[in-house]
Amino acid sequence: MPVSTNLAGGGNKSADVRRERPLQQALLRGAMGRCPACGEGRMFSSYLKVAPTCPHCGEELHHQRADDAPAYFTMVIVGHVVIAGVLAVEKAYGPPTWVQLAVWLPITLVMSLALLPLVKGMLVSLQWSLRMHGFGKGPDPAMPDPDPAVSVARAAGVRAP
Repeated sequence: MPVSTNLAGGGNKSADVRRERPLQQALLRGAMGRCPACGEGRMFSSYLKVAPTCPHCGEELHHQRADDAPAYFTMVIVGHVVIAGVLAVEKAYGPPTWVQLAVWLPITLVMSLALLPLVKGMLVSLQWSLRMHGFGKGPDPAMPDPDPAVSVARAAGVRAP
């Protein structure tokens, strides 16, 4: 199981002393698309693809498991803004439907595309700061056992073969 190599700084990979990972600083760096550890290297190698390691400090970023969360959070944010805007404009001016569509569809598209990398960067940085999914020392408790028999044996309190 891979672990983060930047635990205590100075290249000591087996150190028990953990370097502090401030959440707010990590979230701000993630929102800017920067490495949560150093703030210098780019987190993304393309639009939404997280780089395996930071090109500046070498922090391993491949552990991230953002999955569908960035899309869900982006939909919630954009949906609240757009629906509130549509309702406010409808109540204040009552424009025809085609005007509402002509205004709000491009706004929805632009907001979604702009927010996706920001939200994903913040989620990866949150995982890094909280040492989730392999970003900390030791095995990841969220990782399933490779052999289902081991999981069954552990649950039954029997030592697996």
